[in-house]
Amino acid sequence: MSTLFKPFDLAGTLLANRVVMAPMTRARALEDIPDEHTLLYYAQRASAGLIISEGIPISREGCGYLFNPGLYTDEQARAWRRVTDAVHAKGGRMFAQLWHVGRLSHVSIQPGQAAPVSSVAVAAARSNAYAWMEPGKAGPVPASTPRALSVDEIRRITGDFVSAARRAMDAGFDGIELHGANGYLFEQFINGALNTREDAYGGSIANRQRFLLETLDALSAEIGREKVGVRLSPFGRLYDMQPYADEAETWVTLAAELDARHLAYVHLSDQLTIGAEAIPEGFASQFRQAFRGTLLAAGGFNRITAEAALASGELDLIAFGRPFIANPDLVERMQHGWPLAEGERATFYGVNGSVTRGYTDYPRYQSAASV
Repeated sequence: MSTLFKPFDLAGTLLANRVVMAPMTRARALEDIPDEHTLLYYAQRASAGLIISEGIPISREGCGYLFNPGLYTDEQARAWRRVTDAVHAKGGRMFAQLWHVGRLSHVSIQPGQAAPVSSVAVAAARSNAYAWMEPGKAGPVPASTPRALSVDEIRRITGDFVSAARRAMDAGFDGIELHGANGYLFEQFINGALNTREDAYGGSIANRQRFLLETLDALSAEIGREKVGVRLSPFGRLYDMQPYADEAETWVTLAAELDARHLAYVHLSDQLTIGAEAIPEGFASQFRQAFRGTLLAAGGFNRITAEAALASGELDLIAFGRPFIANPDLVERMQHGWPLAEGERATFYGVNGSVTRGYTDYPRYQSAASV
């Protein structure tokens, strides 16, 4: 059996294989609550060793995109319980990706139409939220100018993450992933070009990492570090994240801090496949030297490159994103060498006339002999 399809012990959670379904925003929950379509979508893909959910907002303030199911009400948690039960019934495991977009939001979806929040009061240039273009009409709109969070508000948001994590565990998730990647709130603090704060949450590398690490520590204290993962995008450029002088040192230092915390895993997101720059060559090995725990990555893998990364020891688990959209049985297709279906790009995000189109209507593979 190839390594990709061997079981893996994820800090006490046994995975059937090393294939991870990466988190993907699909914007299909019209009431911001998981529904029967959400349940079917994830249950269809439960042969993945681990499913990481789409980004789940921890609060209304944390939302930057309409139609994403949250985890800030009891009703949402009860609905997610139906999803996790369906995944578990098929032998799968599922982590909830907890999300706060920070400045990548719009006043039309903020409580009381307030400004979004961030490390500093600087808008993300050339960056859109998915909000109300006009009453009743959703679409891409330029992200609103945010206001800078106070220290007390930073600590309140850490508490919001802890509350969402507790709801996630009550809803039957096997753990949570803190979304620290792709230009969202935590990266808005980590990025030295953006974060010009002059308090304990800005300036030095340690100060810029403080919010993320304090939140991870609070989550670990609440639900156990073996139930906590984190996603990062080193050298990420999405949503107006600019380069800065001590960038490599920032990420290697963070790798060492995470290594000391013995989390369930660290998940690296290489943005090359979504139109941004790739992680610089050679950096992955630097990160791996500093972080010795379970490491997974997403970034355009196929079976061959996934097997190579596992064999080299660079990674322990491999995350696949877009291939899971059109191939609910992706694990079986890769295992048997069956061809992969291509997804319809126009239906990747949002509702296009039908909630099910491009979401739950992709079939499993059928060979000519079985038709």
